[in-house]
Amino acid sequence: MSIFKKNQAPLVDIRGLHVRFNGVPVVHGVDLQLRAGQCLALVGESGSGKSVTARTLVGLTGAGAHVQAQRLAFAGQDLRQLDERAWRRLRGEHIGFVMQDALGSLDPLRRVGAEIEEPLLLHTDLAAEQRRLRVLELLRQVGVPEPEVRARQYPWQLSGGLRQRALIASAIACQPRLLIADEPTTALDATVQAQILDLLEQLRERDNSLLMVSHDLAVVARLADWVAVMRHGVVVEQGSVEQILQDPQDPYTQRLLSAARAVHFKRPAAPALALMENVVDEQPVVLEARGLSKAFAGPDGRLRQVLDDVSLQLRAGQTLGVVGESGSGKSTLGRILLGLERPEQGSLQLAGQDWLALSAAQQRQARQGIQVVFQDPLASFDPRYTVLRVLAEALAHAGVPRALQRTEAAALLERVQLPAGLLERRPLELSGGQRQRIAIARALAMKPRVLVLDEPVSALDVSVQARILALLAELKAELNLACLFISHDLGVVEQVSDHVLVMQGGRVVEQGAAAQVLGQPRQAYTRALLDAVPHLPAARPSWFGRIAV
Repeated sequence: MSIFKKNQAPLVDIRGLHVRFNGVPVVHGVDLQLRAGQCLALVGESGSGKSVTARTLVGLTGAGAHVQAQRLAFAGQDLRQLDERAWRRLRGEHIGFVMQDALGSLDPLRRVGAEIEEPLLLHTDLAAEQRRLRVLELLRQVGVPEPEVRARQYPWQLSGGLRQRALIASAIACQPRLLIADEPTTALDATVQAQILDLLEQLRERDNSLLMVSHDLAVVARLADWVAVMRHGVVVEQGSVEQILQDPQDPYTQRLLSAARAVHFKRPAAPALALMENVVDEQPVVLEARGLSKAFAGPDGRLRQVLDDVSLQLRAGQTLGVVGESGSGKSTLGRILLGLERPEQGSLQLAGQDWLALSAAQQRQARQGIQVVFQDPLASFDPRYTVLRVLAEALAHAGVPRALQRTEAAALLERVQLPAGLLERRPLELSGGQRQRIAIARALAMKPRVLVLDEPVSALDVSVQARILALLAELKAELNLACLFISHDLGVVEQVSDHVLVMQGGRVVEQGAAAQVLGQPRQAYTRALLDAVPHLPAARPSWFGRIAV
């Protein structure tokens, strides 16, 4: 952690910041300071005003925003006086900005290399060949494999983790004095996350500053010097990272920390757990894959093996966690199991049917038995649809008559613990946790036997994560669902999984009971994944354990 002189002038000075959208206040009287070499973390649930505060510092508050402040300054410059041209000069060269949604932030029609090169083109005098070499250096710096190949690809051809790394590379291209990172490691696996955190620490060693927005309190513990906790647009508590994470004073902060510890608490390998796993192992197999292999051609024309002889079994009432680094083949495996991709080799059985031998019409019918919940439900909803229409569409596919669809939709909302009053809302009018519950409700409309969950909680705040995971556990027990849980978050996988499958380079390197694989891993790769996970510091007993999540 950095040490600062009390009389050192702040690089960022915010006093009395108020932000309104179309007259509705979202940030109220925020005071924050950030000095050279310091990391300030903003934490709090969705809608707390964290991202709005961060975006205001780069002139990207948003349409309909009205910003007022007693002081809003960067390096002594009054940001309240800047026009759009001045903001463009500041962004990229002096302030870098990493947004959470990498796919939405990168131009889908522009190659990754050109995206990273843009700030170098705008803000430096480097020649074309120097810029090209700098782009490759940046890609290596953020841990992108085969940078020459990746630079020629488009964002949609990359995994979520690779896109996020490319976005970070673009943000740090000009070595800005301030880097604003909004959930910079949400889409990254543990080992790449550790690499990015190391990189961010190195940037600070050069007296660069970091303003980080994050719901991952273990990442905050690793990087932050100072933490500000926001709720409903107000900073309810701020202080050193040690004080906030180990001895929080505000009840809201205490609840956040309790939720984080509940999600990432390590479970013991107890006899009761072994007994539960034996019971699950007696359930019928509902999904079985044997020897799945898949290759894709890269932009250089060379075939790359994405899956190589992958086999698994999934039983009723069981959750199988699939973990591995970005590019390990997790998502491709999920797409093959859903029938969205065909393997070049291997067999796949769903509820005793040969999934790969079915015709397209038969697959559409059989697909009702296997449903998916994605990381970003908003991207999978038509923004024009109401919740009722989203659910009614799924119910219609399941054969529910139109006259009964509203009643059934309300029942689905009740099952995922949401009020029927949300039926007339649209996705953009819902919180992230509400949207994810709607996505789960839509999947349940088809009465599936198997649920594929692809990073279902990685974009959610810790308190919302805890509630969604508890809901999934209830639904699995009630409906005897088989769940395939794809995630880079080993703490979450540990909480929800009966068995775990570890992938590296398209191959299964280890699989078995969760307690065994994550508690006593046999493979060096699995141990490396576990060692890379950041951890929360121990709580002082004066408050932890007495707070309701």
